[in-house]
Amino acid sequence: MNLLESGEMYLETIHVLSRGGAAVVRSVDVSEYMGVSKPSVSRAVGLLKSGGYLLMAEDGALSLTEEGLEIAEKIYERHRLLTAFLTSIGVDPTVASEDACKIEHHISDESFEALKRHIQVQH
Repeated sequence: MNLLESGEMYLETIHVLSRGGAAVVRSVDVSEYMGVSKPSVSRAVGLLKSGGYLLMAEDGALSLTEEGLEIAEKIYERHRLLTAFLTSIGVDPTVASEDACKIEHHISDESFEALKRHIQVQH
């Protein structure tokens, strides 16, 4: 299954919430964090579950499968690095984060890896 940008966003959000210390991540947490409706989250959760990216326990707790976690970590790494890069060249942190969110889903692996190498050489 080829994930759309929205699917990647949901996986990244679940990953960020679980990294942020939430004992359990539920659909309502995702809805609040992303500012989307609960029915939108329910639909996305269903698609991500059927795609093998997400598991839902009987109590509603969401967890990423190995494949879902791999994608979430990839998108999260891109977001962090792109935000840091844009901020380092003078972009307002809020704007940098918003722009990174747009770029992270569309940049090729080759371009991202080159950018990452370039940034590492600079530091």
